Amino acid sequence: MKFTKMQGAGNDYIYVDCVAQPVPEKLPELARAVSDRHFGIGGDGLVLICPSEQVDAEMRMFNADGSASEMCGNAIRCVAKYLYEHGIARKDNLRIESAGQVYTLELTVDDGLVERVRVDMGEPILAAERVPTTLVGDPVVDVTLALADRTLRVTCVSMGNPHCVTFVDQITDELVHTIGPRIEHDPHFPNRVNAEFVEVVSPREVRQRTWERGSGETLACGTGASAVCVAGVLTGRTERRVTIHLLGGDLELEWNATDNHVYKTGPAVEVFSGEWPD
Repeated sequence: MKFTKMQGAGNDYIYVDCVAQPVPEKLPELARAVSDRHFGIGGDGLVLICPSEQVDAEMRMFNADGSASEMCGNAIRCVAKYLYEHGIARKDNLRIESAGQVYTLELTVDDGLVERVRVDMGEPILAAERVPTTLVGDPVVDVTLALADRTLRVTCVSMGNPHCVTFVDQITDELVHTIGPRIEHDPHFPNRVNAEFVEVVSPREVRQRTWERGSGETLACGTGASAVCVAGVLTGRTERRVTIHLLGGDLELEWNATDNHVYKTGPAVEVFSGEWPD
């Protein structure tokens, strides 16, 4: 199986071109094997780039633990870069499907290489039953989440996958690595959830770390950054345009007041290619 390792703001996945080769078998097992950072290629998960009769391509993705994921805002930028630079869809504007939803992407190209990609992430989902969460509130904005040893104030947003955003004075490893997994598996989230911890620098600038459902802490989370942008506006902490500093780099976010869509702009980088033995 031929593969390409790519990363967007440090959020790295193994990409398989299923336009040029068959879809691999036993995908959950394959995702776990290739994602292993000691015995595999190493990554936050596995992404399949598949042909589509309706749009330019379909993205299918699996987390590092083998579970399926609906969407990744960093991965879809990398898919767009791959489509353009490998000649599958050499256009400045692309449409890519993921989990039944179509996303529009605008590419910034310099000397034949895609440098940045702006993604229309669509409208945020705020209805509690669609996030989904059983926490009180509809939408769930700055409400109490009681854990075994502490209480948090959280805001819940879905950007195609579920997010639980907590604003804190200071992000710590203990919050991310201990509280993050507890939030992920809390019974208020029937499909599990991604946990974001956010420091507000100013109304136009925040810092974010994410415990991703099925992958653990990642260097960046694109849908999480989108959820943070929305949560910041809903709680009165930030403006609609915000720069988000993640461990792997910066993303530019805007929750547009006119069409209610979230727009995310960031880099996409091809790291290396190789072959994985059958």
